Amino acid sequence: MLIFNISLILVSILAGGIASICGFGIGSLLTPVLAIKCGTGIAVAGLSIVHFLGTAFRFWKWKQYINKRVLFTFGLTSAIGGLTGALFHNIFQNVILTIIFGLLLVFAGFSGMTGISEKWRLSGAAAWITGALSGVFGGLVGNQGGIRSAAMFGFDLKGKEFVATATGIALAVDCARMPVYFFTQWKDILHIWPLIAFGAAGVLMGTELGILALGKIPENLFKRIVSGMILLIGLLVLVHK
Repeated sequence: MLIFNISLILVSILAGGIASICGFGIGSLLTPVLAIKCGTGIAVAGLSIVHFLGTAFRFWKWKQYINKRVLFTFGLTSAIGGLTGALFHNIFQNVILTIIFGLLLVFAGFSGMTGISEKWRLSGAAAWITGALSGVFGGLVGNQGGIRSAAMFGFDLKGKEFVATATGIALAVDCARMPVYFFTQWKDILHIWPLIAFGAAGVLMGTELGILALGKIPENLFKRIVSGMILLIGLLVLVHK
């Protein structure tokens, strides 16, 4: 148990750091680890607390860089989609859905690294619809950040603006989905509270380290780094299925 707790803290620090640089990664990296102890469904619900704490801290640090137009179009429908997906999380959770999700991440990551995504542009109804679809998919699978960030390539955002806006959207999604998890799985969440506490401590430490690192990343490398992380997480999702 001690080895698992130490591993959980170390992965949490890594996840918090990556999330501060890319705008996602906490749920994607920590869910497979915590699922070893309690199963995926409970892990997703419990980690929503860890995700909220890390995201809220990151939001407080970067709030001045948020793109309000993206937040209140793409972000609004993403939050609604995330709530919808969370409502059906335990009903539709299956291997096929996870495989589709992983393949979408791999495609998006590859497109970003090769420059194909440079041609994507979202505005008007497309932004609303893409936000909703990414939210629903993420809510069903429990890992919304990667698919949301991939969709956000359609907006012309700089590094800090990208992370800050993704963080604001993630916080809205957390506020929408957490009551659902608490209402339906509060006993299971309470049962794993020590693991949630370890995860939260690690994520907060990693978040601070990641915030310091983001300011040193050149803009011309930022999108490639985010794309690489999306690709990596997509592969991890497929392996863990």
